[in-house]
Amino acid sequence: MVAAFQRPLTAEAIKAKARELGADLVGIADGKVLDRNPPDPRDPRRPSDISALDADRVIVLAKRYSSGSARIVPWNDRHKYYNDELALTALEETSLALVYWLEDNGYPALIVPPTHTDPWRYVERDPRQHMTTLISLPHAAVEAGLGTLGLNLQLLTPEYGPRVLLTAVLSSVPCAVDARREEALCQGPACGRCLKTCPGDTVGHWDRDWVTCDRYRSPHGFGPLVEQLERVLDEPDPDKKKAMIRTEETFNLWQSILRGAGVVTGCRRCQDVCPVGADYGQVADALVEIPENTPAKELRLAAMLEAETERPDASPGYEVQRRWIGRLGYRKT
Repeated sequence: MVAAFQRPLTAEAIKAKARELGADLVGIADGKVLDRNPPDPRDPRRPSDISALDADRVIVLAKRYSSGSARIVPWNDRHKYYNDELALTALEETSLALVYWLEDNGYPALIVPPTHTDPWRYVERDPRQHMTTLISLPHAAVEAGLGTLGLNLQLLTPEYGPRVLLTAVLSSVPCAVDARREEALCQGPACGRCLKTCPGDTVGHWDRDWVTCDRYRSPHGFGPLVEQLERVLDEPDPDKKKAMIRTEETFNLWQSILRGAGVVTGCRRCQDVCPVGADYGQVADALVEIPENTPAKELRLAAMLEAETERPDASPGYEVQRRWIGRLGYRKT
């Protein structure tokens, strides 16, 4: 853009506008720093891959989940999915409004939503593969100073713990950026509530089984839809085939296609029970007990903690993600 059409904007002005439009948290990361530090160097997903012209700044916006929805314990409660989907819709509208505001001030911008995966990366005949966003929004949020990653690599924020939804806005606006937090917010296996509560048992040692997690995070997503269609098509009996079409599973898939609830939103038990965040007091009384916990999970956490105590580099997952997890206050690193 020609400089004559650009009005000077400060980081403070951009953040104030984002909050005015409905964001609960906002931070600004340097796009070039994100380019140089991809979370997975084998599969770098960089802001500059999205836009070679307008990725100098990555403005990360967060919207909190409602406390009422966090107090619903069952992981597969569809009312909870709908509440989350509506919060995501509000955040996307906030992001779009910020884009237009930036452009009204002379700076081209575009949204990176949490629901957009690269269709060119889809491997035919494998509907169960883990598809990720064009850039990692939790990692971008860390670079934007909003928080640090936890044991299962979810974003933790001081204000709302992990109970937030994220989007990002890429822009060419020249403004100050935020500093990354150096100290971890997570207590790792010394806490381990995310591991204890996970219905799919997907939480590892500063890692996560993403393929299995997707079955819970997106219980009515593309993989389950394909599986249901395959079951119907493979059924030789016409009457049974019709009955399968009329099942609750098909009904839930249809509802999820309408609104995205159960596709782009799903299980978030690990987010609900995490004690990090100033908001936790509003939900804690409903989440003290963790019905999904087992003796086997407790033993795994104890083994993780013992390994870290004996050897600080005992977790390869931590070493890979150290930049975004931060220094662990409960052990020497």
